[in-house]
Amino acid sequence: MAEKNVKKTGFGGILEGFTDLVEKLGELAEKGEQLSKSGEIKWEGKGEDLKGVMGFSVKMGLGGEGVKVEPFGNIRKDAQTGEPVVQEIREPVVDIFEEEDHTLVLAEMPGISAEDVRIEVKDDLLSIYAEKSGKKYSKEVLLPRNYPKEKMLISCNNGILEIKCVM
Repeated sequence: MAEKNVKKTGFGGILEGFTDLVEKLGELAEKGEQLSKSGEIKWEGKGEDLKGVMGFSVKMGLGGEGVKVEPFGNIRKDAQTGEPVVQEIREPVVDIFEEEDHTLVLAEMPGISAEDVRIEVKDDLLSIYAEKSGKKYSKEVLLPRNYPKEKMLISCNNGILEIKCVM
């Protein structure tokens, strides 16, 4: 008998991940939820209208790690019930680039400007928070090394946050 939770790598693993995603979206549709063209899922009739954003990014060949699938958004699986739940805070897509003289952190946070962003640094852990017009974002990022907050340059253009960490 084959094990159900065996993870595949390479192209087969990617296809299996897409299949799982399509099955989950099908489950949402069966329960009466609607998926809009914008990628937002709206639950109606549960005491309040909720909007959820769900997605994933696929990264391949980074540092010998192979394929890495990272979810983003504000829909999570409840640990106790296994049901999807919408959280108030969204988790943005984040990319980290190591350059010769700095590390660049990019985060996608639509509707956010540099003034809306607050960062905290403890050792090599960077915490990013942003809030504007009812949109809230939060993400913790593990940096490749320790950087003092004073050496971080923050800019934001069209919802793309750039944090340049210099040595």
